Amino acid sequence: MSKNIRRREALVYHAKPQPGKIKIVPTKRYSTQRDLALAYSPGVAEPCLEIAKDKENAYKYTTKGNLVAVITNGTAVLGLGDIGPEASKPVMEGKGLLFKIFSDIDGIDIELDTKDVDTFVQTVKTIAPTFGGINLEDIKAPEAFEIERRLKEELDIPVMHDDQHGTAIISAAALLNALELAGKDIESVKIVISGAGAAAVSCTRLYKAFGARASNIVMLDSKGVIRSDRPGLTTEKLEFATDRKIDTLEEAMVDCDVFIGLSIADIVSVEMLKSMAANPIVFAMANPDPEIDYQLAMDAREDIIMATGRSDHPNQVNNVLGFPFIFRGALDVRATKINEEMKMAAVKALADLAKEAVPEQVNIAYGETKLNFGRDYIIPKPFDPRLIARVPPAVAKAAMDSGVARAPIEDWMKYEEELLQRLGNDNKIVRLLHNRAKTNPKRIVFAEGDHLDVLKAAQIVHDEGIAHPILLGSRDVILELMKEIDFEAEVEIIDPKNDECPEKKQRYAEKYWNARKRHGVTLYDAQKKLRERNYFAAMMVNEGDADGLISGYSRAYPTVVRPMLELIGKAPGVNKVAAMNLMITQRGPMFLSDTSINIDPTAKELAKIAQMTAITAKMFGIEPVVAMLSYANFGSSKDHRATKVRDAVAYLHRHYPEILVDGELQSDFALNKDLLQSKFPFSKLAGHKVNTLIFPNLDSANMTYKMMKELYEADSIGPILLGMNKPVHILQLGAAVEEIVNMTAVVVVDAQEKERKQKTEHAG
Repeated sequence: MSKNIRRREALVYHAKPQPGKIKIVPTKRYSTQRDLALAYSPGVAEPCLEIAKDKENAYKYTTKGNLVAVITNGTAVLGLGDIGPEASKPVMEGKGLLFKIFSDIDGIDIELDTKDVDTFVQTVKTIAPTFGGINLEDIKAPEAFEIERRLKEELDIPVMHDDQHGTAIISAAALLNALELAGKDIESVKIVISGAGAAAVSCTRLYKAFGARASNIVMLDSKGVIRSDRPGLTTEKLEFATDRKIDTLEEAMVDCDVFIGLSIADIVSVEMLKSMAANPIVFAMANPDPEIDYQLAMDAREDIIMATGRSDHPNQVNNVLGFPFIFRGALDVRATKINEEMKMAAVKALADLAKEAVPEQVNIAYGETKLNFGRDYIIPKPFDPRLIARVPPAVAKAAMDSGVARAPIEDWMKYEEELLQRLGNDNKIVRLLHNRAKTNPKRIVFAEGDHLDVLKAAQIVHDEGIAHPILLGSRDVILELMKEIDFEAEVEIIDPKNDECPEKKQRYAEKYWNARKRHGVTLYDAQKKLRERNYFAAMMVNEGDADGLISGYSRAYPTVVRPMLELIGKAPGVNKVAAMNLMITQRGPMFLSDTSINIDPTAKELAKIAQMTAITAKMFGIEPVVAMLSYANFGSSKDHRATKVRDAVAYLHRHYPEILVDGELQSDFALNKDLLQSKFPFSKLAGHKVNTLIFPNLDSANMTYKMMKELYEADSIGPILLGMNKPVHILQLGAAVEEIVNMTAVVVVDAQEKERKQKTEHAG
């Protein structure tokens, strides 16, 4: 288990609020008796009869076409080994979750209590009519080879053992690109494969399919080099046995071009690395620790091209780049199998995608100025939103060309649009946010560090590398709570009420007094105020002793905002700050403003709120499409409450023409693209999917986001303060731990952006 994930945290995650990670939800209406009569008896008889006439109609009338079984017997689970079917269930549920969030496939986990190949195969064949595809998982070799081979032969739906083929497909794409960068030909390179399990065998077969020569390949298992004269070799090992008279990895590495590691940590030495040919390609994919430490390898050779299985290094070989999209393409053409042509098409699609210009959203997520095809970017990133529109069509086309597709796609443009639409059901924006924060974590003050939930959040952001927390509050209480939750890290703790750090307090007080002495504040007042945690936290940020702060968990929003406005103040050019909530909805991320600050903004203030919201949306890597909301549509009312919105839109069109914005609009027209297109085709928003809503007053904005949160269980990040001079953000009273973690990531990203902007201005 990762050192950043604690045992109790993992157990609670799987147990609460209800056990497990997946559930079944209805896709049809069920509110009336008529609905139920259609769903079951007597209405259900009609599709049953149609399927009885033609089994292919099961794809038309049931979930079969989007349903994949994730099947195991628990004999080779992750790094846990043979733990049995029941113990493997959390892993299989996790695979089902990945299917859903990356490709909108419904995965149902099935754990079989058998190690007998015949029984396993027969059981899967018996239940196969339920499913559109079979994903085999965590089955030990050599049984895994036989099970997959037989099921592929005996079933007429796609079957894939991801442990074998997932790594093979992703690593093959990376290898093709690495060879191109190294100026080498796959037919001539010498390849060393460390490992002889299911993944290693599948990888090697796929490399050969792309041109690698058997005579140039050396495979090793735990006993050393697999030689043709070694007795007792399995059929799979014999397939890759070498005639060369070598016995060790050290010998095999001399003058080799490519090392593929699918074995154990730290078996490759610096000396071995240095013995390789020029521009060596090293894929050290053992997890969690690679066959050679990444930094050690990079320091040893400047000409190396390296990949690992880890997300904290460039070029991660991650199976999630493959299986969701391969099955998506296979299901969408009702393929009878996943064949070599389809796997090779996935490889080429991934390899080609890495050579294209990277969307700004991906650059932002990984904290890069600009990702470009090169030694540190030979394979797409898992967060790349283009994956679903590139890999499934390539797989689907290969299925059609190779004759295994039963429902060929005719309109490829429409199919691509449908694929992109599927992403609306899963929003990766929170993962993108966290990932970006981790690229350059900042010092964040938690002004209420002696509250348990705040401390839990601080622990998570510390462990995950999102931020470096500074805790304010009673030292004794904080230390006691830290002990209770096993928070053992060394973090800075400050109690503003005690006499610790007197010089810092005095310096803060004098700075505060100088800033506010013409507003009725005496030096004594300033010294007294600095005993309050929010004033102290704000001064820490002002004086550069912290990069940002987060507060508001235990106090009303206005009382926390006040010291921030007094001490931090507004950014240059901002007359009024505002607040925005990011809502994670079924249609995708939605930005809502102003949800917490301005009661009844003027037209010009509304325009400024819209402009600041648009800037913040871009900070999240999303191109804003902004609707200015009202109870009226495009001049249908002359009331000042509608005309101020119209005036705000006119101001934006005149001064900020680069923002895609329009209004005044009722919310249903803003959110229903077809309705907007039919009634107001002249609108700048026609044909676009709105993702940003600017409300005419605080009443409507605050009520809307809270109703969305409670009625539809939409996750909310915010309120995010807009227009502040420093990265400070205020939580909602009693925010959950997850909300505090997300808001901390916002503070970090805000600090990164302000730092970047400052550097740009200084450079200019």
